[in-house]
Amino acid sequence: MNQNIRNIAIIAHVDHGKTTLVDKLLQAGGAFRANQHVEERAMDSMDLEREKGITIKAKNTSVHYGDKIINIVDTPGHADFGGEVERALRMVDGVLLLVDAHDGPQAQTRFVLRKALAHGLKVIIVINKIDRDNADPRAMYDKVLELLLELNATEEQFDAPVVFGSGRDGYMMRKLDDPRDGMGPLFDVILEHVPPPFSRPNQPFHMLVSNIDWSDYVGRIAIGKILGGAVSVGDPLWRIRHADGARSRGKVTKIFEYSGLATQEAGRAVAGNIVGVSGFEEIDIGDTIAAAEDAKALPFTQIDPPTLEMRLAVNDGPLVGRDGRFVTSRQLRDRLYREVKTNISISVEDTETAGAYSLKARGAMQIAVLVETMRREGFEVLVSRPTVIEKHDNGQRLEPFETLWVEVPDDCVGSVMQNLANRKGQITNMEKHNATTMLEAVITTRGLIGFEVDLVNMTSGVGVMSHLFKHYGPWAGDFTTRLTGTLVATEAGETTAYALDGIQERGRLFVGPGEEVYEGMIVGENPRAEDIPVNAVRAKQLTNFRSQGEGKGIQLTPPVRMSLERAIEYIAPDEYVEVTPHNLRLRKKILSALERKKAERASR
Repeated sequence: MNQNIRNIAIIAHVDHGKTTLVDKLLQAGGAFRANQHVEERAMDSMDLEREKGITIKAKNTSVHYGDKIINIVDTPGHADFGGEVERALRMVDGVLLLVDAHDGPQAQTRFVLRKALAHGLKVIIVINKIDRDNADPRAMYDKVLELLLELNATEEQFDAPVVFGSGRDGYMMRKLDDPRDGMGPLFDVILEHVPPPFSRPNQPFHMLVSNIDWSDYVGRIAIGKILGGAVSVGDPLWRIRHADGARSRGKVTKIFEYSGLATQEAGRAVAGNIVGVSGFEEIDIGDTIAAAEDAKALPFTQIDPPTLEMRLAVNDGPLVGRDGRFVTSRQLRDRLYREVKTNISISVEDTETAGAYSLKARGAMQIAVLVETMRREGFEVLVSRPTVIEKHDNGQRLEPFETLWVEVPDDCVGSVMQNLANRKGQITNMEKHNATTMLEAVITTRGLIGFEVDLVNMTSGVGVMSHLFKHYGPWAGDFTTRLTGTLVATEAGETTAYALDGIQERGRLFVGPGEEVYEGMIVGENPRAEDIPVNAVRAKQLTNFRSQGEGKGIQLTPPVRMSLERAIEYIAPDEYVEVTPHNLRLRKKILSALERKKAERASR
């Protein structure tokens, strides 16, 4: 064992303060100069992570505390990115379970804690944000202990040490009445309770690849914890492929160590440390790198299977190529298969339709993040509504079910419960809080699609939801999730205020004046469950006569602008979201009204 190293991951529900806590640990460990300006949530390096306020990719860093090195992996808290959590836990020996002192354990707290316990990791409980109004750290600690019992923690895991504090304000305490003086108590607890990494320094080198990074200079970088031996630049190594056991030889060209926010090159790395190694072109997550050709492949934990499937296709609309640089089928295919190399929780398959690909993932947000990343790279793509991945067992049709938690204002409980009932959801528990009610329900994954949009509308944006995969169960039957229809453009051109003024009487607008539209594009929502064709480009006919009311200003309601996730969940099965670098458009899959009628008749 390497006594000078500790490897830990920070796990928590979304927005409980993981990344902010890492910032303070980095500062306390001397990763920044005293006068250095550092942005908040320094570990969230992706633009999307900063905008959404969530962690998407698991990332590792290290801090020095005395003569010890503490490697820290910051993990996502959202269940859609469970593959990232799964990989991170393969590299560490202990976890900091972060819990908000006001909100307590949430859905993803349960999700990430269950994973950590299954790996047999040491748990340190951190009750964070004790400075919040109405915070109750002791009660939340009791709730964590109840959760540990519920998840069948071992006696050792149940006796986990606890610290209280505020990651934002930079202090931690072993007891609530201790002085609030820096992060030292948390560092001390980590060194006392997290064991040094188990390693065999006297054996030949071997390492399991838990993550993949990319550099324009050296190509693919395999990241993982060295389980045995040591490695130096120039060493010949063998790569054992996880998929089929095939072996190929390579040579170490670079070794990377992680310190603070920087990655630095090293000439040699030893057992127990988390490092990056380059020199293998085709290395994948789950592969083993070893010094001996006859070495055994290291076991790799299978992650939870995907439950949702969506179709991504090349943009075939009239405005294709106006915005993006990458619009061909080959470019889209290469990009999707490149994503699979570094994201093991999604899979891509070719479909029977040229230029369309089936993407399977853990949730709609995971796919939305991928598509948002692609649009920023210059891709144009069509995205379909998510569908669930079914299974068949002894002739029985099965679909995925999830446990749903919804916290809503008291006066909205009735409408939310009615909406869940329409989606075949079954309420299993209700808890009354101060001015809100927590509903727990079991609902099909299919029933959850689009529910967040409804929740925002029903609670004026106040409702909070989280959900977790439960099991595959019998098919729940057909039901309608979208109760509205659409307003579909019949003509191509530029929208006019005159035309939109007449259309807004029929429903909500998705476009404003002066925007380019085409036949088959969705320009608004009809409150009734039917599609209405509208002409959004009609101009007022001018005559030689002065008309009554001339000069009267047209008052248009501001158009509804949806985020990518909202748009994907909003569309119907016969619709696409057209995603380009600067625009999101909703459209029918078949643009021509005549062809749509033919297809509808044929389907009957």
